[in-house]
Amino acid sequence: MTGALLQFGLCALLIARAGWTLSHSADRLAAIQGWGRGWVGLALLGTVTSLPELASGISAVAVVGAPNLAVGNALGACVVNLGFLVVVDALQRDQPMYRAAAATHVLSAAFGVVLLGLAALAMLAGTSAPTVMNLGLASPLLLGGYLLALRSVQAQGAATDADADAAAGAADDPERQREIRREWQRFAIAAAVVLAAGSALPYAADRVAEAAGWSRSFVGTVFMAVATTLPEMAVTLGALRLGALDLAIGNLLGSNLFNVTILAVDDLFHPGGPLLAAVAPVHVGTAVTAMTMAGGVLVGLVMRPQGRVLRVLSWVSVGLLAGVLVNALLLALAGDSG
Repeated sequence: MTGALLQFGLCALLIARAGWTLSHSADRLAAIQGWGRGWVGLALLGTVTSLPELASGISAVAVVGAPNLAVGNALGACVVNLGFLVVVDALQRDQPMYRAAAATHVLSAAFGVVLLGLAALAMLAGTSAPTVMNLGLASPLLLGGYLLALRSVQAQGAATDADADAAAGAADDPERQREIRREWQRFAIAAAVVLAAGSALPYAADRVAEAAGWSRSFVGTVFMAVATTLPEMAVTLGALRLGALDLAIGNLLGSNLFNVTILAVDDLFHPGGPLLAAVAPVHVGTAVTAMTMAGGVLVGLVMRPQGRVLRVLSWVSVGLLAGVLVNALLLALAGDSG
């Protein structure tokens, strides 16, 4: 147990440190290249900070043979990411987060509801759902939905003409080109650290689960999910320090879109047929919880509430916090052995 916890802690520390580097490099690249912060958060940071979930999921199904660990990690990370929006809201002292967020996040949250709903339906259908080349039917739908989400958000939140002109001018500046290369190198190194540390997490998590007598579903949904979302947390806090609220929100919502799509990738590596048909029923509850929380975020982005509960959080954030607690309670009551 001690060795597994030390390995787990080391991976978490590496992931957190690399996350800070990712946030600064991404913000700098957005400024140099003329990209919108919301788009960078969704497409670039959202994907890279979810690399631990990707690496952990593939390792869990292909090496460890623990599909519940993989699915619990991906869906649990969605709940954790949405719950971390509560922290973002609390740190916005002037007004609730939803009042200042860009409109492009509405699309990201809406697509999150759709993808989570598809995953929940696939798990409910189980083995009765049709397959496509030994894959669940949901897998190509999840992948297609993710690509459509990226394209739609990009179209809605395209860079302004001023940003495009600045980026075009920067392309002819040799010093700026060197700066771009340096930032991409920093970004790539930090992403590699995140990927390597994330790949080691399933082994430590599986050892912890076995030693403590915990189910893999619980460890994947709670223990691993918190650790693999450390990049999102680190990047989000770094973005807030830079005053880049849209970068922070885009990162969390984009990570959720990618996390659900990871289930389609994991399905490719799962040797026993459709992945979502081989997991414990408790994961349906996690998917529905995440879907409900994403719907709450969508309501907040549309209504943009002004008031705060106890002058700390908007009522939407109170609902998100309740969702995290409800999901933890569902897992505790389930107590399955998956």
